Amino acid sequence: MVSSSHAKPTACLALADGTVFYGQGFGATGVTVAELCFNTAMTGYQEIMTDPSYAGQVVTFTFPHVGNVGVNPDDDETADPVAAGMVVKWMPTQSSNWRAVQELGDWLAARGRIAIGGVDTRRLTRAIRQQGAPHVALAHDPDGNFDTEALVAQARGFAGLEGVDLARDVTCAQSYRWDEMRWAWPDGYAKQESPRHKVVAVDYGAKRNILRCLASAGCDVTVLPATATAEEIMAHEPDGVFLSNGPGDPAATGEYAVPMIKSLLEQTDLPIFGICLGHQMLALALGAQTVKMNHGHHGANHPVKDYTTDKVEITSMNHGFAVDSQTLPEGVEETHVSLFDGSNCGLRVKDRPVFSVQHHPEASPGPQDSFYLFERFTDYMSAR
Repeated sequence: MVSSSHAKPTACLALADGTVFYGQGFGATGVTVAELCFNTAMTGYQEIMTDPSYAGQVVTFTFPHVGNVGVNPDDDETADPVAAGMVVKWMPTQSSNWRAVQELGDWLAARGRIAIGGVDTRRLTRAIRQQGAPHVALAHDPDGNFDTEALVAQARGFAGLEGVDLARDVTCAQSYRWDEMRWAWPDGYAKQESPRHKVVAVDYGAKRNILRCLASAGCDVTVLPATATAEEIMAHEPDGVFLSNGPGDPAATGEYAVPMIKSLLEQTDLPIFGICLGHQMLALALGAQTVKMNHGHHGANHPVKDYTTDKVEITSMNHGFAVDSQTLPEGVEETHVSLFDGSNCGLRVKDRPVFSVQHHPEASPGPQDSFYLFERFTDYMSAR
C-alpha cells in the first residue's frame, strides 16, 4: 500500500494487483471502477475529461498543475465529463483565469465524477507503463472509511475494455447539423455561413472541436449516430464522409460499423476521412486488424512522421488500441507512424480519396501541426 499524505485520506485508488494509493478526494463521492491510463498533456484537463474517447477510463494527469484555470462551458468537448474519474498530484487550488466560470471540483461534483489528489503520479505512471493499463477502483469518502479488500476485489472484477463496444454509449441519439467553427479572438465561436462541401460525420464519440475543424475547413456538417447505415448516409447526398473518434474496442464497434464502411467503399467513390476510432474502423473495413496496446498513447506531445510529406508533426493522441500495420492489405499504404514506438498512425487507399489517422488533428488540447488533414479532405471533395 502507498500513502501520499500525512492528512487523513478521504480517497483511495485500489489497483487490481492489490496496490492502494491514498489521497484527498474532490468532486463527487462514491466508487467508480474502470481502466487506468495516464495523460502527459500540460493543459486541457477539461477537454480531456469531456472527450468521449475516455469512456471507461480513469485518467492520471502527469502534469501536476490541474485545476488552476478552472472550467468554462466553451471548453467542453461534449455535454458532460465522460472519463470515469481523475487522479492528480496536487489538489486543485483556487482557479485564476479570465475565462473561468466554475472551480474544477465543483464541476466534477455536479457531474458525478470522482477525483483524487495528493497521489504520487510519477510512481503510478511507472506502474501503468510496466504492467499495462490496470483495472482500478477509485473511491471518495469524506469520512475516510474504506474497505480496501472490497475495492481491490471490485478492480479485479472489472471486465476491461477488450471486446466492449462503448461507441453506442456515447454516440448521439439522433442526427443534427453542425455549423460552429473553431474559437478565434475576439469573437469566440463563429458560424460557418458559406460552406462549400456537404459532409456526413458518423459519431462514434465525436469531439466538438473535430466538428468545428470540419466547419472551419468549409464543410456543412450533418452528424449521424454510430449505427447509421450506408443507405442513411447516402440519403443526405454528401460530398464526403467523416468517421469520428470514440472509445472502446474497435473490433466490437466494427460489428456494425465495418459493413457500413465496406458498402461505402464498394458502392461509392466518396472521399472518406477517419480519426482515432474512425481510423481503426476504416482499417478493419479494408481488411487490416487492430491490437490492444500495453498502455496506449495519451498526450499532446507525440511526434508522428507523415510519409506523404516527409515532415514530423507534434500531435495530440488518445487511444488504447492500434492498427497492426503488418496486416494492411495490398493497395493500402501506411502514411503516418509514431516516432515513440513505431506504431501505425495513418493509412490511405492508393488511387482513392480515402485516408485516416490515429492521432487528433483537431488538437483540443494540443498543437495544431496536423490541421492540414482537414484541408486534405476538402481538397479531395473539391477535386470530384
